Amino acid sequence: MSNRNLLSRLNLAIAEKQGHRRLFQATRQIAGKARPKPGQPTVAFFVASTRIGHMSLNAAFAYLSACGLQVAGLPVVYFGCKAGMSRCVLGTDPDQPQKPPPCQSCIAESQRLFLNAPTIWFTYKEDDRLARLMNNLSVQELSQLTYRLPGSSGGNSQIPLGKLVLPSLRWALRRHHLQDDEPTRFLFRHYILSAWLIANEFRTFLDQAEPDVLVVFNGILFPEATARWVAQQKGLRVITHEVGFQPFSAFFTEGEATAYPIEIPADFELTGDQSTRLDAYLEKRFQGQFTMAGIRFWPEMRGLDDAFNQRASQFKKIVPVFSNVIYDTSQVHANSVFPHMFAWLDLVKEIIQAHPETLFVIRAHPDELRPGKVSRESVPEWVARNGLAACQNVLFVNATEYLSSYELIQRSQFVMVYNSSIGLEASLMGKAVICGGNARYTVYPTVYFPESPEAYRKLAEQFLDTAQPVEAPNEYIRHARRFMYYQLYRASLPFGEFIEQDILPGYVRLKRFRWDNLAPDRCQTVKVLLNGVAHGEPFLLQED
Repeated sequence: MSNRNLLSRLNLAIAEKQGHRRLFQATRQIAGKARPKPGQPTVAFFVASTRIGHMSLNAAFAYLSACGLQVAGLPVVYFGCKAGMSRCVLGTDPDQPQKPPPCQSCIAESQRLFLNAPTIWFTYKEDDRLARLMNNLSVQELSQLTYRLPGSSGGNSQIPLGKLVLPSLRWALRRHHLQDDEPTRFLFRHYILSAWLIANEFRTFLDQAEPDVLVVFNGILFPEATARWVAQQKGLRVITHEVGFQPFSAFFTEGEATAYPIEIPADFELTGDQSTRLDAYLEKRFQGQFTMAGIRFWPEMRGLDDAFNQRASQFKKIVPVFSNVIYDTSQVHANSVFPHMFAWLDLVKEIIQAHPETLFVIRAHPDELRPGKVSRESVPEWVARNGLAACQNVLFVNATEYLSSYELIQRSQFVMVYNSSIGLEASLMGKAVICGGNARYTVYPTVYFPESPEAYRKLAEQFLDTAQPVEAPNEYIRHARRFMYYQLYRASLPFGEFIEQDILPGYVRLKRFRWDNLAPDRCQTVKVLLNGVAHGEPFLLQED
């Protein structure tokens, strides 16, 4: 082992030990000082899909939220996995689906995180009858599988196991179209068996702990999706959370967190100070200076160079086409007009072929090639399969090419997106945007969102036949600014006072802080969480 590798491992071990010590100190203070107040609702937390052996952003959000609610006087209880799934989402190796998950390190991390409150653990026991039922089922049949809950009757007696598990299978295998082979069926069956075990154990947990509210991570990955489904059948309020749009921030909602539902009052308009604040953020954003989920996608941003300008000069117009990641959990909500993103791209291909006078710049999402999460069904493959790289009027920009999307937008006739954030930003820049997938911002009039593939094609043809670049209506720009401001400064709850970047990329660790810094009169984030969890108020920060 080289000296550099030895030093790196030593630094990692020191950082890990320091992180564990800070976590232990914070947890001990919370457990020793926080006391429940009479009459407060009991809050259950279930976060099995956020981490294995290190603290991720979402694991930190759940931990700090639970601690903050305890300091505010709410009783907290955890539902914890102790090797309770034969296969889990984060523990899946897409190249070796039969490989067991790393339960030992995960349990150790859970025990560190859950020391502040009572925990009811569940362990795995296979249902032989369900296993036999699935033995000869195809992927398609497994995706439609329902199963009767013991002792249940009526309309809610069948739990849609296949539907609850399918998004997790796509996420774990990094693809939308699943191969009907034995490795895929094996993983599907074990996810379903694990979801079924969770459904039964979680019903027992609810009867024992009698919580009033459930908090889960995103509600899409199958452990939390199953718990959410069971809780909703019992009439419990369920709160989901995801990464917010500011560094070290979280988004909480009683809706589906991956859809980022944000309710903006009809009479809300930006003040001068708010506009200045938003413009300062956008100036940095348009230079690539931002992170999402702790990841900085743009280590550099390259402008449109002479080679691009020479290529573009051969065409009358430029139309950027921004794709997304096919297995992303947002796609559960996006696929409303088209069955999936590649169906949208197939229509885009037909539009490209009909307009040789226009340069179409197809841009792969930077997250497609993120280390450890590389897409197995990607836009580069689609481009190659359809022979678009050889088309004179197509320029393909791969995920690792840091060409400025914003300069492209400035030069464009109009912009085509599926459901990426760049659609909202293009509208903010004054460009007309045609969106193919349901996005968090399409609930407001921020972009053009045709109701059918035929309507999409018709509008794209109309914009291509327009002599001048198509501008976004002023009303779209107004709503885009309102939405962007709300998602940044009202709906993103900051936790940066308590966490910092870990030495491992994509992970965080606790800072040093006093336990009572989590009190609602000292921490605005905890105040918002308290009012949201205990009183059903919106999870929105108040203006200064």
